[in-house]
Amino acid sequence: MPHDHHDHAHLDPKSGDRRVAVAIWANGLLTVAQIVGGLLSGSLALIADALHNFSDMAALLIAFAARKIARRPADARMTFGYRRIETVAALINYTTLIIVGLYLIYEGVMRLFEPPEVQGWTVVILAGIALVIDALTAALTWSMQKGSQNIRALFLHNLSDALSSVAVIVGGALIILYDMAWVDPVITIGIALYILGLAAREFLGPVRTLMLGIPDGMDPTAVVAALRAAEGVEDVHHVHLWQLDENAPALDAHIVLAEDQWARVETIKANVKAMLTHEFGIGHSTLEFENDGACHAEAPTFGHIRRGEVT
Repeated sequence: MPHDHHDHAHLDPKSGDRRVAVAIWANGLLTVAQIVGGLLSGSLALIADALHNFSDMAALLIAFAARKIARRPADARMTFGYRRIETVAALINYTTLIIVGLYLIYEGVMRLFEPPEVQGWTVVILAGIALVIDALTAALTWSMQKGSQNIRALFLHNLSDALSSVAVIVGGALIILYDMAWVDPVITIGIALYILGLAAREFLGPVRTLMLGIPDGMDPTAVVAALRAAEGVEDVHHVHLWQLDENAPALDAHIVLAEDQWARVETIKANVKAMLTHEFGIGHSTLEFENDGACHAEAPTFGHIRRGEVT
């Protein structure tokens, strides 16, 4: 089954950088306004939204730097290049989402026991402004997030902010109409649980990449079966499937050839590489060819024999 990582839209780097820069400034100004408004109005939900926006600004700064670094070419120190820095940035941003979410739950529970006085109109007005800016920032990153863990983390930050702003507006309206002060911490806890749910769902993607796990959605047994079915191939072992980055699956493998196939080794190699690219989207493959009489009979299909074990 083909494994296509290239069906997403691309923006030129400068245009993408401009979008992220606009989002940074918008979130920075919004954070200041919401913190001031939250302190003046006594609204924890508004301050919670401000902290979430501040985490967005930090996430945007991290993502912006990661985008720049990721474009550096490979060198003697980083022979695979710097593209994985965007995966690292995504992991940092999801981690901050989790930390912010846990903190807001703690604060919300504390406020449930002592609901403060909240100025509803201040909450509604600032949350309305926040909703506009959050929606704008989410729109700026929407078309960029489809093929990037880094930008997808940003998009989820801003999407959750927009939904949080809607919740804060509803809470402010209930305070104005019915003087329901307890609604503010309850909405804060709801926002926090939503943030945690988003972060937990996406967190394993960057972890999988950094732990050299197989690409998401790829069936390793199907890859091995296709290798073994390739013309001229007797067997395959020591298979490693991993990712250079989110969109670049890679494979290392030992390919066993019969004695009478060695004259065709270059043709077999070219055919196998073409098959891997076409059927599984694996554009980077390193193949080591062995004679069927020289390979170890107990060589594992996946992974490798550890040092000290019989080879």
